[in-house]
Amino acid sequence: MTSTAEPALAATEPTPLADYLGSVLRQLRPLPPLDLDLTQAYGNVLAEDVLAPHDYPAFDHAAIDGYAARLEDLSGPQRVRLNVVGDIGAASWRPVRLTPGTCFSVAAGAPLPHGADVVVPAGWTDQGMAAVEIRQIPKRGHGIRRAGEEFAAGTRLARAGTEVNSALVAVLAATGLGHVVVRPSPRVVIIATGDELVDVGRVSQPGQVVDASSHALAAAAVEAGAMAYRVGICDDDPEALRGLLEDQTLRSDLIVTTGGTGTGPGDMVRRILSRWEGNRGDVSFTDVALFPGTALGFGTVGAEEVPVICLPGDPGTALVGFEVLARPAIQLLGGAEPVFRPSVRAHLLDTLSSPPGLREFRPAHVAERRGGGYTVQPLAGGPYTLAGLAEANGLLVLGERVTSATAGSTVDVLLLNRRR
Repeated sequence: MTSTAEPALAATEPTPLADYLGSVLRQLRPLPPLDLDLTQAYGNVLAEDVLAPHDYPAFDHAAIDGYAARLEDLSGPQRVRLNVVGDIGAASWRPVRLTPGTCFSVAAGAPLPHGADVVVPAGWTDQGMAAVEIRQIPKRGHGIRRAGEEFAAGTRLARAGTEVNSALVAVLAATGLGHVVVRPSPRVVIIATGDELVDVGRVSQPGQVVDASSHALAAAAVEAGAMAYRVGICDDDPEALRGLLEDQTLRSDLIVTTGGTGTGPGDMVRRILSRWEGNRGDVSFTDVALFPGTALGFGTVGAEEVPVICLPGDPGTALVGFEVLARPAIQLLGGAEPVFRPSVRAHLLDTLSSPPGLREFRPAHVAERRGGGYTVQPLAGGPYTLAGLAEANGLLVLGERVTSATAGSTVDVLLLNRRR
């Protein structure tokens, strides 16, 4: 049996995660849309439906190299001979017309001559230049792409909320669009707090802890589609933290802090931000029914009322908090739909215990089963969540009322595909 150390329960019942998450997301709105050139729109989310302004293909053309002909001229003997009256390349623009008993040599992409209803592949002929012998008769429409065959003008090419990827860029460009209206990528500032923190490149010692959390959260924010800015370590100094937060509101759509969310003697973020007076900030801290990590903060800072999310300092716990709270917030700000990770139901391979009253998110490895469905192998959780996350492609979810899940039972798993 794989066991999980149970945390000490708070004196009051923690807030259900679903209630807390819903209350946070209801306070956020997608960022105002921007009109961007296609080359800049990649990775952003469409702010409105996109309709095709023109047919695609824009004109009838040859889909293959060969000979454009009239099918009625190909009926009769097993082998047919036609006069080749010209060549048409992809750059040709002058209109031409077929007459009975003739054909044109055409390149793939070349506009069709008027009257042509078939393109005979070059390999089905003797590839003659002045006259060509056709040895195999194709069906009507073979080798031809008609105007509007793939997208007619007015066709919806993509819905609002769709991420602009390379294939969609090609579709938009092909139908005549040079720019689209998108939600900008959220600018997310990451701040690590704590007198004990030192930067990477060294080993933790008594009284010093290497700041892994802010580096991990910056990477997670980029994976979520944000432009991330890690501003380094802020000591537990009230004025320094307030000043840093106010400075960062000028370049951020969301601020994420890590560390100091608990109620211990060194948890200064909770003390400082929950007592911030005036219009400089309004941040509330809540004990949420979440494991690992129950103490989360949310509110706004600065005159611009930039949202701020406060996560615990432990890197594994911070990453779980990011997945549960910060990632959906980034998705919402960026206009993505849906805002949550996809999930599957999977057969549990090991028996697990889980702390009562808390919704546990445990690193796991998900695999497809032969014949359909999924299995899920739990990885290290609880105080060892960081080690588990390094190998995980999913987060196994055990609800607040689940204290034990037996091997062979079916559980929910969030899929961590490491992509938006």
